[in-house]
Amino acid sequence: MKVKTILVSQPEPKIENSPYFDLQEKQKVKIDFRPFIHVEGVAAKDVRQQKVDLNTFTAIILTSRNSVDHFFRVADEMRFKVPDTLKYFCQSEAVAFYLQKYVVYRKRKIYVGKRNFEDLIPLIKKYKDENFLLPTTDKLKDEVPELLNSLNINWKEAVFYRTVISDLSDLADVFYDILVFFSPSGIESLFHNFPDFKQNKTRIAVFGSTTSKAVEEHGLRVDILAPTPDTPSMTMALEKYIEKVNKGK
Repeated sequence: MKVKTILVSQPEPKIENSPYFDLQEKQKVKIDFRPFIHVEGVAAKDVRQQKVDLNTFTAIILTSRNSVDHFFRVADEMRFKVPDTLKYFCQSEAVAFYLQKYVVYRKRKIYVGKRNFEDLIPLIKKYKDENFLLPTTDKLKDEVPELLNSLNINWKEAVFYRTVISDLSDLADVFYDILVFFSPSGIESLFHNFPDFKQNKTRIAVFGSTTSKAVEEHGLRVDILAPTPDTPSMTMALEKYIEKVNKGK
């Protein structure tokens, strides 16, 4: 079956030169965006109930833009003035760059990993005498606390935001040739909204092995997988598949 329509389970990109827009134009397909999950902040009083006193921490571990936003939101709600001496350990350059929304970058002590959480470990080891706070989601990967516990450092995990399933009821009678997923939570949302979902001729594209596993555990078929050596991005994987099935269009 040829591909004409794609639903990406994420918000629409805000940048004009997104590869999704290029894909749409080049392959003459319709791409819609709809977040299957969204993030909601945890109130400051609920953070306090987790026995979090922001005054006691000398370093903060930031794994995503959400962790940055919600740390500063909670600090503001608590009327806590973030000290200039606070050390920031950012999982990636993207997270560190985003931090500039809240602090003057050149005047802060910021340590940056490459991409994955384990890349941060050597940096954290160098400052093992700090007291670390990990503001995170309720869907934290098990490997993160395991790695931090292995370092024998003082650290605390606190839920500052939650991953919530979005209401997709308006999509009940809408059909797409391809559904694109980036996390197991997206698959969870699909079945929460549509418990009787049957794949039939719908193609499913997934990013990452954990997402692929979640698809298969629900008895569904993975048709498009990224990243791979040939297709390191989802848009490249989609384009390769579309070019294959839409030949002779």
